[in-house]
Amino acid sequence: MKPNEQKKAAKEFAEYWKDRGYEKGESQPFWLSLLRDVFGVEHPEQFIRFEDKVMLDNTSFIDGFIPSSRVMIEQKSRYKNLRKGIKQSDGSILTPFQQAKRYITEMDVDLHPYYVITCNFQTFLIYNMHNPQGEPQEIKLADLEKKYDSLKFIAENYEKGRIKHEEELSIKAGEIIGRLYDALEKQYAAALTGGDAKKLSAEVRSWLNKLCVRLVFCFYAEDAGVFGKKDMFHDYLMNFNSETIRDGLIKLFAVLDTPEDKRDPFDRSPASAFPYVNGGLFGNCSSKEVPPVTQEIIDIILNDCCDQFDWSEISPTIVGALFESTLNQETRRSGGMHYTSIENIHKVIDPLFLNDLKAEYKEIMDIKTVKIRRQRLVAFQDKLASLTFLDPAAGSGNFLTETYISLRTLENEVLKQFVAGKYKGEETGVLIGEIKVSISQFYGIEINDFAVSVAKTALWIAESRMMNASENIIGTTRDFLPLTTNANIVEGNALRLDWKEIVPPEKLSYIMGNPPFIGHNVRSDAQKSDLSHVFGSIQTDKSDYVIAWFYLAGKLLKGTNIKAAFVATNSICQGTSVGVIWKELFSMGLHIDFAWRSFEWNNEAIDKAHVHVVIVGFSERRSKKPILYISEQQSEEVSNINGYLLDAPNICVERSSVQISGKPEMKTGSLPRSSAFTVTPKERDEMIKHSPLTQKWIRPYIGSEEFLNGGERYCLWMKNADPSELAKCPEVLSRVERVRADRLASSAAITRKAAETPTLFAVDAQPETPYIAVPQVSSERRRYIPIGFVEPEIIASNLLFIIPNATLYHFGVLTSNVHMAWMRTVAGRLETRYRYSKDLVYNNFPWPQPTPDQESKIEQTAQTILDTRAKYPNSSLADLYNDILMPPDLRKAHQDNDKAVMTAYRFDWRSSEFTESDCVAELFKMYEKLVAEKECQK
Repeated sequence: MKPNEQKKAAKEFAEYWKDRGYEKGESQPFWLSLLRDVFGVEHPEQFIRFEDKVMLDNTSFIDGFIPSSRVMIEQKSRYKNLRKGIKQSDGSILTPFQQAKRYITEMDVDLHPYYVITCNFQTFLIYNMHNPQGEPQEIKLADLEKKYDSLKFIAENYEKGRIKHEEELSIKAGEIIGRLYDALEKQYAAALTGGDAKKLSAEVRSWLNKLCVRLVFCFYAEDAGVFGKKDMFHDYLMNFNSETIRDGLIKLFAVLDTPEDKRDPFDRSPASAFPYVNGGLFGNCSSKEVPPVTQEIIDIILNDCCDQFDWSEISPTIVGALFESTLNQETRRSGGMHYTSIENIHKVIDPLFLNDLKAEYKEIMDIKTVKIRRQRLVAFQDKLASLTFLDPAAGSGNFLTETYISLRTLENEVLKQFVAGKYKGEETGVLIGEIKVSISQFYGIEINDFAVSVAKTALWIAESRMMNASENIIGTTRDFLPLTTNANIVEGNALRLDWKEIVPPEKLSYIMGNPPFIGHNVRSDAQKSDLSHVFGSIQTDKSDYVIAWFYLAGKLLKGTNIKAAFVATNSICQGTSVGVIWKELFSMGLHIDFAWRSFEWNNEAIDKAHVHVVIVGFSERRSKKPILYISEQQSEEVSNINGYLLDAPNICVERSSVQISGKPEMKTGSLPRSSAFTVTPKERDEMIKHSPLTQKWIRPYIGSEEFLNGGERYCLWMKNADPSELAKCPEVLSRVERVRADRLASSAAITRKAAETPTLFAVDAQPETPYIAVPQVSSERRRYIPIGFVEPEIIASNLLFIIPNATLYHFGVLTSNVHMAWMRTVAGRLETRYRYSKDLVYNNFPWPQPTPDQESKIEQTAQTILDTRAKYPNSSLADLYNDILMPPDLRKAHQDNDKAVMTAYRFDWRSSEFTESDCVAELFKMYEKLVAEKECQK
């Protein structure tokens, strides 16, 4: 459907349903009509399932489920409040979204929805299940005419189905090549290292990798007709057996690398029928690079690769999956390599440049005057051919390949117009129909030599496929071979090379890519050295390796019109990294043009890497308002995007040693610096049995694990202990001696110094009054980090943060969603879990200035939370704060506390327009003001 037709259909749908809405009788007609009449699904009854059974305590039914777009629908009657709890058949009170989440827990993991939509006929609430704690997008039925785009994702199965088909083929091809790789590896090892593949040298690995790439090109070339004859490579190999096929391959590779006018004119061998390839793919192949070929290898090549698989159907990004399948996990981890799906590539390139190009083409096609439209089309094609792209972490070339395909697809649309209109050149009189976009517009830097070969081959395959598409439009055929163009993929370390020497800045249009995902705790010494080389004296100890690409790109962008966009682990927009990389880039005068908030990164690899990433596009010269992508179906224009990916000023929260609002000090719990202090329940009983005196020194001992999940653990706490009494307890003395030995064996001077007092914890932070405890790490699936009061007799380990002398008021504010929203934005992550920080999160948190009545109200709601928890003595904090299992009365207690705290901040929590992002934006303004006041006081 055309946009104007869809807009009209959405308006008519909304008008028809505005006064309807009975859950049981009208839900199915409502959704079938929406899919068919608004989104053009021809057979919606085949597209959506209704009333799928879910076995809870009793049989329940899912109102609607769309498998292809992974959407679950929870439908309610008109006037039902979608944000309020509804009594269920088992007596529980759940909102429609919580009801849907309960259904999800009973579904197969492979069917878990990406989105949940709750609907009451008048309102749609769309929840992104990659971020279930985030605010849902709300669409009113009355606004559907304007906002139908936000619901289009529910019906986008056709294009995604095509992409999925290509991805499935890519994975299958990668599996085949993986088997071929393994079989060839055995032969190299048998001939060179006595059968030990681990001892193969880097040079031999390079031979193996190049051989795989050459074979893949041959498989594709024969299936796609590039060699000129179907099955030509297969038929050639049929001339040989296991004794002669090695010589046959060596001969063929040499022929493919030799121009036809330089070949032996008397050669009548089967190899002589193959065309010249060019491009360096088959160059410098000596006989020693090809190992002996077994019957197993022949069977894989002829049967699996040639007979049973059609390589002409694959996406050129197959080579990414191939590359993945031929590298082991250890190599993949050390290199930080993750291979990217087509869908995710477009999350980068579409907002970076492709959306604008498509909009420009549409604008040209709307021109009524033929001559002007023709002139603009010619200029548009020239523009496409003038754009230049750099991927400084090219890997197997997926970003460059998909970008090339996207540009050529647009160019083919232009060629269609030229052919349909029979446009003639002004001066020459010839048909305008030349292909101008070339793979020579694409530059890359890649440290792995095999990946360089893969990237070039991927672009050649893409060029072949797009040339076939153009030939079908123009009506003429062209010889693809010999290769006449070349991608400029440079082998080298991007953090040591000068990017300006790869492509001059005045020639460059866009920088893009997916740099390595390597956390600060797994960097190699060489990678640490790379960061020092890039950043000099700027501290990067706690930052991801990827920040170096952002920094180098930023330096190159300054003073130019170049735009850049990278995928990165979400750590670059969290914790200390924001104060490192974004502070530097903003100080250069750069701006964020668009950003995708954190989502799970899917790829075409067999062993998929599960990482959470962000995408950030940036430049110096912003041409339009920034766009913030909250989810696949929700984006918005904003005033500014800061380093935390919020619509807020460019503020970078940096570590502070004091609480910025003057609130009580938060400390890290006590640090033993020896495991000899820790006592298990069984050891405790044995020690007391043999020496009853020891009972006075054994105290309950908790870290984050015990605080959240319960369980017994103890420690020896011998502060102020009488030495004469300690001497009477052999088990205690033995442990004290172990403490001393442990500390003396340490490489840290401060720990060796602590050996002088082996009866004491190395760091004693234990309060003498009740204190608030905050776990250092907590699940991202909890809306609230569980915190609470702990008695002074319980020793807090260094895995807890503690606040001595804290009050109910302090507890109420800290356990509120206002503080949690700040934490979710500012804190770092351990994997995907929240990593709380006293110096970043707590010390920089702006507190409200409540009236006495407001403070009293917060104390009341805080006490209600504690009282409600006490009703469930057998449940751990982890159980109580599981978002699915959380008791309704505890949830309500927190909601009441949230309202009390927001009131103290003067936040308008009653407004449906006030979101968590708005809350954090206001906190940033308060933080900015407090920092400015501190500076003035200096």
